[in-house]
Amino acid sequence: MDDEKPDIRWDQNGLVPAIVQDANTNQVLMLAYMDQTALDRVLETGESWFWSRSRSELWHKGATSGHTQQVVEIRYDCDGDVLLLRVIPAGPACHTGHPTCFYRSLTPPPSSDEHPPSEGILSRLEAVIHDRQANPRPGSYTCRLLEAGLPTLLKKVGEEAIEVIVAAQNESNERMVSELADMVYHTLVLLAARGLSWADVEAELARRFG
Repeated sequence: MDDEKPDIRWDQNGLVPAIVQDANTNQVLMLAYMDQTALDRVLETGESWFWSRSRSELWHKGATSGHTQQVVEIRYDCDGDVLLLRVIPAGPACHTGHPTCFYRSLTPPPSSDEHPPSEGILSRLEAVIHDRQANPRPGSYTCRLLEAGLPTLLKKVGEEAIEVIVAAQNESNERMVSELADMVYHTLVLLAARGLSWADVEAELARRFG
């Protein structure tokens, strides 16, 4: 963290918005507010502290849930009116259990291109899986998988992996891609059942490849 005293532009309530970002994956995790005391606590402890506008009190992220955030860097923008906390999270950032608070999206209409962009599809699919986990729905295949437990999930992932191999050896590219999509979906469900997310996989890849 920079030793230079930052020129923070606090609002009329003595607060500044703070964006929290995963330092390994660059995923935006949450938005909260900080006052001077919260900032001082972060600098003293190396963990995320914020000011709760609803409760009018300081709060230590993860003090109850155990999902603390180790702060590795604090940045502030050119106007000094927004902070960016780059952290290593010890669990989900969102109180719903999602890895990030930004698990819902408003997606613009697809273009008229034959192949619409698929950027973010893993995040969107994972958000649905976590939603089914937190809010079970009758008839949902994802819910049935989660309710069946780890042995059933492991069996399904193994079956899908075998189907990918068979398709790669004997079938068309389209069929292989279809089987890979099935395996990715079941893998995401398995991660959710273990309390993990695709961000954990990305973090491991980042660790390996810098």
